[in-house]
Amino acid sequence: MEFSTWLAFFAASWAISLSPGAGAIAAMSSGLNHGFRRGYFTTFGLILGILTQILLVGAGLGALIATSSIGFAIVKWLGVAYLVYLGIQQWRAPATPMVAADNDAAQVTRRQLVLRGWAINAVNPKGTVFLLAVVPQFLDLKASLVQQYLVIAATLGFTDLVVMAGYTVLAARVLSALRSPAHIKAMNRTFGGLFVAAGALLASFKRSV
Repeated sequence: MEFSTWLAFFAASWAISLSPGAGAIAAMSSGLNHGFRRGYFTTFGLILGILTQILLVGAGLGALIATSSIGFAIVKWLGVAYLVYLGIQQWRAPATPMVAADNDAAQVTRRQLVLRGWAINAVNPKGTVFLLAVVPQFLDLKASLVQQYLVIAATLGFTDLVVMAGYTVLAARVLSALRSPAHIKAMNRTFGGLFVAAGALLASFKRSV
C-alpha cells in the first residue's frame, strides 16, 4: 500500500471510528458502569471484533455472509438479540454511585468486558458489508494482500483505541460527577435505550442485492 493511499485510509478510519454506533455506546456504557481503567477493556474487545471482521473479509467469508440470505439473516439476528440483551441489562442495572461501583467492579471481570466488546463488533453484518465496500478501494491487487490487510487492521485498531478512549473517559467523568441514584438510573436507562435502538437499526438493515 502506497503512503498516499494509506493516508487516505487513515483519514477514513477516523471517520469510521468517530461515527456513532453500537461500539461507541458500549464504550460509554462501560465507562459509566466501571470507570475508565476497567471500562476501557471493552475497547480491546471491540478492536478484536474489528480484526475478526477483517479476517472474514480477507478470507472471503465476508462476501459469503453478505450474499447468502440465510447466512446474513443468522448473523444479523444474532447481533440484534445481543444488542437488545445488553440494553435490557443496562436498563435494569442498579443505580450505584461511583464509590460503590468501584468496590463492586470485580463482579464484572476484564475478560467479560473484552468478550462483550468482541461480540458487539464480530456479530454485526453491517460491519462486514461496510468493510467489503470500503476496503477494496484501498487495495493494490498487484501487491501482497496479507500485508495490506495487516496495515488496514493496525490502522483501524489504532484509531479505535484513541476514539473509544475518548468515549470511555467522557462517560467515566460523567459517572464520577453523579451522586444521585435517580440520575444514575436515568443514565442507565438512556444507555439501555440506546442499545435497544442500535439493535432496532440493525434489524432494519438489509443486504445490498
